[in-house]
Amino acid sequence: MRRSAESSASNPAGEQVKRLLTGYLPLVLAVVVMIAPLLWMLISSVKTRPEIFTVPLQWLPERPYGGNYAEVVDRYPFGRFFLNSVVVTAVGAGIKVLLAMFTAYALVFIRFPAKKLVFIVIIVALMVPPQVVVVPNYTLIADLGWQNTYLGIIVPGLGTAFGTFLLRQQFLTLPHAIIDAATLDGAGHWRRLWRVIAPISAPTIATVALVTIVSEWNEYLWPLIIVDRPEMMTLPVALTLMQNADGTNNWGVLMAGTAMVVLPVLIIFTLLQRHIVAGLTQGATTG
Repeated sequence: MRRSAESSASNPAGEQVKRLLTGYLPLVLAVVVMIAPLLWMLISSVKTRPEIFTVPLQWLPERPYGGNYAEVVDRYPFGRFFLNSVVVTAVGAGIKVLLAMFTAYALVFIRFPAKKLVFIVIIVALMVPPQVVVVPNYTLIADLGWQNTYLGIIVPGLGTAFGTFLLRQQFLTLPHAIIDAATLDGAGHWRRLWRVIAPISAPTIATVALVTIVSEWNEYLWPLIIVDRPEMMTLPVALTLMQNADGTNNWGVLMAGTAMVVLPVLIIFTLLQRHIVAGLTQGATTG
């Protein structure tokens, strides 16, 4: 150990090179891989059609061209698409977070038969791909007559095993003395949840909310299957409508539409990402 420490102290340049190759370089490469497509999308959205198809490749436009965004708004009911996504995301994410909080609270603070079995079912649900239940869900929603409705888009995805699991792990870390004190003061389950547990667990709840919002906003497969009328399409599905209308002849318009879909949730995610880190850390101390 002494020899290893002495060799490290006598070779600081080697340590710096090792740190660069094993730490910073992989991080930089990962960031480039994730950011490059987004940058290319934004750059292409302000290019004219000849600039996009120029050979050799023209990386930057001669001057930003906003006609692609204007064409998206003029040719398609983008306001309706945006409203549909906002409604589906707000209602779906809100109900998911509430259900996750209630379920996690019951699994930790309420005694009832087969509680461990319920938690095992939730763990199993985490491992089941959502594509497995597409056909049964479609059959049920079609029988109920909920095609091309908000109910048809929102209801099948209201269960959130991830949120329930994460909040349960967080609730397990709470000091029982606080809960016992609230009980002695006459607080029932409802007051204990909203006056005591929710404020303490705010970072984890915010994490579940943000992840759920991003997931709901970007959901593509289920709205594509259950909706076939343009006035009920969400933004991700609307991109398919735009691609079918324009084909590959107008990539500038498609990139502009994609940017208008991605940027709102990307901005929210970037501004609030510290809550995700804090929430995941807060809820990861107890198994």
